[in-house]
Amino acid sequence: MVEIPDSLQLLYTGQLEERNGSYLIEVPASAVDQGTLDVGDPYRIAVLRSNTTAEPNSHEEPSQSQDAPTAAPSAPPVDEGEIREVTVESVGDQGDGIAKVERGYVVIVPDALPGDEPTVQIDQVQENVAFASIVEDDRTLVS
Repeated sequence: MVEIPDSLQLLYTGQLEERNGSYLIEVPASAVDQGTLDVGDPYRIAVLRSNTTAEPNSHEEPSQSQDAPTAAPSAPPVDEGEIREVTVESVGDQGDGIAKVERGYVVIVPDALPGDEPTVQIDQVQENVAFASIVEDDRTLVS
């Protein structure tokens, strides 16, 4: 599993293209607008190979259906009331546990410590963060 740092600003899927002797991964404005990126600021870029396979001739003429998966999804990957297991990666400024789920989406878990793997209920969902409460703590399961 790839470790995602707390400083993650944008998780995006795109295709590598060659243009005028350089390589480019184009990111649409809609994907950037969802994050906290500022044009002109420097960013570290990590490139990971996708597990999906391309159509045999997809490099010749991209279709519109290929463009759809490249935009960052707009809906949070969790729903209010959902129960799920998370892994707490760090502690935030307020002392709450911070877990990340799909696409690096942050879930705040009060009373959790790094390394904890509690079962939580998602209490409140916002565009960039969700707040959860522990329904079963892995620390209490050890006998």
